[in-house]
Amino acid sequence: MVRRSRHDMILETRAKLMAAGRKAFAELGYADASMDDFTAEAGLTRGALYHHFGDKKGLFQAVVSQIDTEMAERLRQRAARAPSRWEGFVEEGIGYIEMALEPEIQRIVLRDGPAVLGDPSSWPSADGCIAAMKASLEALQAEGVVGGIDAEATARMITGASCYAAQWIANSNDPLGASRRATAAYRRLLEGLLQPAYTMV
Repeated sequence: MVRRSRHDMILETRAKLMAAGRKAFAELGYADASMDDFTAEAGLTRGALYHHFGDKKGLFQAVVSQIDTEMAERLRQRAARAPSRWEGFVEEGIGYIEMALEPEIQRIVLRDGPAVLGDPSSWPSADGCIAAMKASLEALQAEGVVGGIDAEATARMITGASCYAAQWIANSNDPLGASRRATAAYRRLLEGLLQPAYTMV
């Protein structure tokens, strides 16, 4: 019988707690999910939860970070499939807005996330998102696709627009209708950045 290392056991315990927390937060919401929900589902003790995450909020923050990382990778892949850098840039933002239709993302990231962790613009992942969008805008400027803009300021404004649109969808009585309207408006908004001579493909 092969003995697992302490490191492997720690990783397994964390993974079990995060999976249990993610399920409870998605199904019950942050307020109604209890420590017992996490530990019973994972077959662990409260002590394990305290040791690895400190408290319920710590576990929630780890779950949000996990989902955020998965979202970023999905958006990267969506952008990579686009026929041009410009379309990839647009599709990445539209993809984020459309993710607001997914129940798990709606509840954990878009509704409970801001209520528990504060303004998303202050989350650890925010700076990375802004930096990536700024780099994309600078590349589009270098190609002559978009005009003379302040790339950082524009990146922050576009990010704010997509985040607000996603929260609108997540809290709407008609999420699908709101999503369709938001994606159309988002595309039209971005098209205002294009150089007049640029032909969309």
